[in-house]
Amino acid sequence: MTAPAPTTSPHQRRRALTDCRTMVRRRLTHMRRYPSLTLMLIGQPIVFLLLFVYVFGATMGAGLAGPGGGRAEYLTFITPAILLMTIASVALSTALAVATDMTEGIVDRFRTMAIARVSVLTGHVVGALIQTAVALVVVLAVALLLGFRSAADAVGWLGVVGLLALVTLALTWFTVALGLAARSVETASNTPLFLVLLPFLGSGFVPTGSMPAGLRWFAEYQPFTPIIDTLRGLLTDAPDVTGSAVAAVAWSVVIAAGSYLWARHLFATRGAR
Repeated sequence: MTAPAPTTSPHQRRRALTDCRTMVRRRLTHMRRYPSLTLMLIGQPIVFLLLFVYVFGATMGAGLAGPGGGRAEYLTFITPAILLMTIASVALSTALAVATDMTEGIVDRFRTMAIARVSVLTGHVVGALIQTAVALVVVLAVALLLGFRSAADAVGWLGVVGLLALVTLALTWFTVALGLAARSVETASNTPLFLVLLPFLGSGFVPTGSMPAGLRWFAEYQPFTPIIDTLRGLLTDAPDVTGSAVAAVAWSVVIAAGSYLWARHLFATRGAR
């Protein structure tokens, strides 16, 4: 006979929730103690937004919309890519925070304490989700101040928020896994940098049809392109974004599920370095 599977009592579940809240507060406390890091994470996409709108906006807007186009048209075009870069920027800090915990031995200390092991990674993930939400609100507010206007209705905005949340969850778990896999804090700070570059190699700043054949193939089939296209379609109330939306959700779910399983395995098998 096989032994019955262990069950979790209500008391254990309540204790796990309490431990998760404690770890989330720990992550948020780190954010308050180091506001310069949060400002840097938010400032980077804002700098890119200002740079592309005011340096390249007039020329690129005319190329997109014809002779009557300008900075306003280009601002509408690149805002989805800037929002995605904001998510990737905060995700980089998550990899750094996880790697710091792993290399400094605090995780091994947590393992000796009577706390739910799931709470350690949950604290990083939920804290990153909150930090990303704040960053997205600030970046979107700057875009609105620059003149960005959306034609989306309430359903469209609900789709935008839902997709941004799903992508945030996927990239956060991915960078948690990268932080656990990194052998040093320096490695963890460098490995996820490609996430910030992917919007440039997709449909974020220029249409993929204007790219050389090899680069166009990569741009059309990498995961960030359908995400950007879906956000752009929802924000501009495009008539049909079903195809890109299905691809965007599928990519996000695959990345989130695979990264979660990878992170859970790494956390269970690796100790301090």
